[in-house]
Amino acid sequence: MLIHADLGRVEWRDSLPVCERLAAYLNYELLITRRAAGDMLARWQGRWAANLGRYRELECVKLVLPWSTPSMRFCTSELKSAPISSKLRKRFPGLPIVSATGVRREESAARQRMPVSAPMAKLERKKAPGFSWNPIIEWKAADVMAIVKRHNLALHEAYTIYGTSRVSCAYCIMSSEADMLAAATCMDNAGLYREMVALECESTFAFQGNRWLADVAPQLLFPEMRERVAAAKVAAIARQGAEARIPRHMLYSPGWPHVVPNQTDAELLADVRRDVALAVGIDIEYMTAGTIQERFEALIRAKKAHPVTATGSSGHSLLMFDANQSCASDGGAHEPEGAIA
Repeated sequence: MLIHADLGRVEWRDSLPVCERLAAYLNYELLITRRAAGDMLARWQGRWAANLGRYRELECVKLVLPWSTPSMRFCTSELKSAPISSKLRKRFPGLPIVSATGVRREESAARQRMPVSAPMAKLERKKAPGFSWNPIIEWKAADVMAIVKRHNLALHEAYTIYGTSRVSCAYCIMSSEADMLAAATCMDNAGLYREMVALECESTFAFQGNRWLADVAPQLLFPEMRERVAAAKVAAIARQGAEARIPRHMLYSPGWPHVVPNQTDAELLADVRRDVALAVGIDIEYMTAGTIQERFEALIRAKKAHPVTATGSSGHSLLMFDANQSCASDGGAHEPEGAIA
């Protein structure tokens, strides 16, 4: 069977039809998975809301971006790998499972190191093994195109009409600037583009490190949105400048928070939080030295009452303390507080 993880609004319109055409050609069943809690854009929006809430309550020192990053690709782990593995385990409870992918070595340095096959823990069940298999890992792009042509299959419109070098989400954290420019020429992607730029503006975090999605196709933005983009860039600089004043010993490290800040550090953190709140336009708690010291005391008491073990056995503590690394332990991977804006 074929299996496709549908990421919702962030997908190219042609992605699912391509899978359906291939399944029909091969006469294979096509299994489609979707994240029950919402699509990829909803995940980013929800992550920002969660990060903002934890910053407001001083459960982390810095604001954390809403987006996935190359080192924290929860888009892949949560919306692709996890639902696909879950669906396959339920579908084949007692049978060995081999998950074949189209990964190729020439695509990236990380993929150059991947094995042809390996045990896959996410697919394992009691007395039933699971494996990943990359049968075309040694192929070149020309080999792929040749077999597509040989079978007279239609390529994705992102290649044939818009000229992208590869296909993933319409706007991907890993996309080249050229591919994002190409995606912006497809009017099917215009609504998604505006929604993602709106999240850049709200959060003051650019989509790709220091590269703003808003700069890819500003002609698609309404005048009011372009004004918001300009304001968000100014706010981002102010936020970064404020957070740069936080001394290293106050930033996240495993087991945070360790000590109650002294008066000088508490006053500094209060100043930073006020500046960040003003820059980003958010309402927060704990903006005086005294309330910050009281909050740290409460966090330390809670940590001692609910210690996090190596396996994260205490759900409450994992949320507040271990997950402070990301300021957003909502089922995803972690992003250090010092993540680039």
